[in-house]
Amino acid sequence: MTLPVLSRVRETLPRDTTPLVRRLAVASLVSQIAIVVTGGAVRLTASGLGCPEWPRCTPDSIVTTPEMGFHGVIEFGNRLLTFVLVIIAVAMIVAVLGLRRDRKDLFRLSIGLFLGIPAQAVIGGITVWTGLNPWVVGLHFVVSMILVALATVLVDRARLTTEQYRERRAPAASPPLRRLLVVATALTSVTILLGVVVTGSGPHAGDHGAARNGLDALLVTRLHALPVYLLVATVALAVVVAYRTGVHGALRRALTLLAVVVVAQGAIGYTQHFLHLPIALVALHMLGASLLMAAVVHALYIGTTTKPLPGTTVRAGVRESVA
Repeated sequence: MTLPVLSRVRETLPRDTTPLVRRLAVASLVSQIAIVVTGGAVRLTASGLGCPEWPRCTPDSIVTTPEMGFHGVIEFGNRLLTFVLVIIAVAMIVAVLGLRRDRKDLFRLSIGLFLGIPAQAVIGGITVWTGLNPWVVGLHFVVSMILVALATVLVDRARLTTEQYRERRAPAASPPLRRLLVVATALTSVTILLGVVVTGSGPHAGDHGAARNGLDALLVTRLHALPVYLLVATVALAVVVAYRTGVHGALRRALTLLAVVVVAQGAIGYTQHFLHLPIALVALHMLGASLLMAAVVHALYIGTTTKPLPGTTVRAGVRESVA
């Protein structure tokens, strides 16, 4: 009985990238960004120890209790979102299971995103056990950024059919532009890492009694600003080069999107600093960090991939490009 049922299930699995596969890829990215935002809400409302135990919420209860109040609800709600990520990740793996030989890229990315969930859960547990140690909290955020990057590549790759995946083409970006994209990605990573250090020195610790990293907040903020300046200059130069050299339309759009996100994130960062870190702007800045990571990885992918780009079709072995 079991084997015929499994055989029928395998026969119903997609053999190519269907709209369902693409929607699940987008859901993977959206959910990874969403949990960054809800995690930020936990920290910004001082609910980081709303559930003072892990994996239980209290020594005697898996769920939050009325005595724990608002902070318990916020922290436990963030924990529940993990199960949403699990459902999406499992659905994504199942959706590409029939493609695991022809589309190893999708299968491996899906597995990587799935494995990131228990890894984040363990780091979250260590965060609670260490009383919100700022370096562990920072690691939690950095891993989230890695997962956002993986999910972004998954979205881009899920747009390719198996036939397109087998195609090869020259990268959309010229060698100088590819170097600018690599530099922009590196600067984004450094900016986010230094942003984590700034957060660890600031007032929003996740709990009123949580420790800070002990660094001078103004000094690390200025250090954080340096790669931001360089990133703005690099992205601006990349946009100019892209438009002057007439690159593929998909790359121009990706770079324009990146430029918009960089400018918006920089403006939010400066505004929150001079307004002494209001909670709403800090939350928006955390969302911006996720969007920035997604935007720079998307631009890097579009500029450097040797696979067909959006707007490129394959007919009878002939590639047709729409600029």
